[in-house]
Order: sequence, then C-alpha cells, then structure tokens
Amino acid sequence: MGVAIVLFSPVFAVAIETATQITHGNVIERLTRLEEGQKAILRELDQRFESIDKRLESIDKRFESIDKRFESIDKRFESIDKQFDRQYQLILGMLGVFAAMTASTIGFALWDRATMIRPFETTIKAIEKEIISDRTRLHALIEAFKSLGESDEKAAEILKRFNLL
Repeated sequence: MGVAIVLFSPVFAVAIETATQITHGNVIERLTRLEEGQKAILRELDQRFESIDKRLESIDKRFESIDKRFESIDKRFESIDKQFDRQYQLILGMLGVFAAMTASTIGFALWDRATMIRPFETTIKAIEKEIISDRTRLHALIEAFKSLGESDEKAAEILKRFNLL
C-alpha cells in the first residue's frame, strides 16, 4: 500500500510534462528553420572555402616568387660557372705561353751553344792537322832549343821549367 501512495502522490504528477500538440504547421515551421539553418551553414562553408582558396592563391604566389628567386640564383650560378671556365681557359693559355717560352729559350740556348762550339772545333781540327803535318818541324824546333840550352844557361833553365830537357 505504501507503493500506491507514492505512485499517486502530487509530486509525481508535477514531474510529468504535458506533450505539446504537433501540428502540420509546427512541422513545416521547424523544417523551414532547418532549411534556413542548413543554407546558412552552406553559405558559411562556401565563405570559408573561398577564404581557403584565397589563402592557397597567396601561397601559390609566394611559391612562384620563390621559384623566380631560385631561377635568378640559378642564372647567377651559371654566370659564375662561365666566369670560372673563362678564368680556367685563361690560366691554361698563360701556362701554354709560359711553356712555349721556356721551351724556345732552352732550344735557343742549345742551338747557340752548338753554333758557338763549331768554330772552335774547326779551328782545333785545323791546328791538329797542322801539328800532325808539321810534326817534323816541331821536333826540329825542340832539338834546336835543346842544343841552345847546352850552350846558354838561361835557355837551359827555360827548357827545364817546361820539362823539355
């Protein structure tokens, strides 16, 4: 019996809410509000997508400017490479000229030495031929000095100094 008192007490009667009547007009009104809310959400989404598109476009422009900078840097490196190539070619040319000058100087020195020695060689050969042909005259001259050295003391000293006596 205690349960029946609790069930029919006024406290529980207050807690129960009365249902509002759902009418065709209420449903249409709520549906139109939902449609308007969806349209507002779609408009907001479109605005956000447009702002994202604008941001992406600005990012694309930034990347394009960065690409242009890299292209200019690449051009600078290419010009520097060309300058290094020119300097390398210049150094090679200078080295070639130096090598040619050195080789020509050494060649001239050898040629000059050979041409300078030839007259001495011809003169010495002529003297040798003369000495060989006049050997008897030379021996006769030495014998004459030896006989002079026997009678003259000064001539004897000179002949001894040159080991001819």
